[in-house]
Amino acid sequence: MKKFIYLTIISFLFVACSNGGDDENQNETPNVPKIISPANNKLCINNYVAFEWEYLKKPNNDLIIYQIEIAKDNQFNQIVETLETESNYTEIELELNTAYYWRIKTVNSEGISSKYSKTYKFYTEGETIVNHLPFSPELISPAINTTLNATTATLKWNAADVDSYDFLSYDVYFGTANPPVTKISENNTTKTIDVTLQPSKEYFWKVVVKDGKGGETVGQIWRFKTY
Repeated sequence: MKKFIYLTIISFLFVACSNGGDDENQNETPNVPKIISPANNKLCINNYVAFEWEYLKKPNNDLIIYQIEIAKDNQFNQIVETLETESNYTEIELELNTAYYWRIKTVNSEGISSKYSKTYKFYTEGETIVNHLPFSPELISPAINTTLNATTATLKWNAADVDSYDFLSYDVYFGTANPPVTKISENNTTKTIDVTLQPSKEYFWKVVVKDGKGGETVGQIWRFKTY
C-alpha cells in the first residue's frame, strides 16, 4: 500500500512539472527575424518597395505577428509607417528620393515581443537624380549616455552612401555645449578621432557626413559623461 502511495505521489509531481514546462514554452521570448530585403544600403529603383524577412517557425502552433517600423531617421523619431502582419512579405509605397531606415520584431499571442532586428537603411530613387545624400552616421563608441573614467577618448562612427563611387569625408563637432558648436575636425577622411577629456563633464558630439558633391547629412547629437 505504501509503495502504491509513493508511486502516485511521484506520478503527480511528474505531471505537474510537465504542465509547467508547456506553459513556460508558450511564454518564451520570440526570436528576432532576419531581414532579407531591402538589403542594407540598397538603392531601390522606385518608391514602391517590397519588404521581406525570415518566416519563423511557430512553436506549439502559437500565433506570431511581425511588427515593422519605417522611419526617416535611424533613431526612429520620424516614423512614417508602422505595420503588423502574419506574413513575411509586404509592399509599401514611399516617397521618392528619400533615405529610409527600417526594423522588425515579433510578438506572440501572449503579448511577449522580441527585440528589434538590426536597423537596415535604403534609398528610394528619384526622378533625374544624379546624386544621393549620405545616410545618417551610426554611433560605434563611446556608447550613448555612458560614463568614462579616462582623460582621453576615441570617437568612432560609421557612415554609408548608396552612391558607391562617392568619397565621404566628415566634420566633427565636440564640446560641453548642447548642441556642440565647436568644429574639432574638418574634412576628416577616417571615421575616428581622439579627444581630450576633463573630469566630471558631460560631452556632446555630432558628425556631418559629406559626399564631395555638395551633399551633406547632419547626424544626431551623441553624449557621454566623465567621472
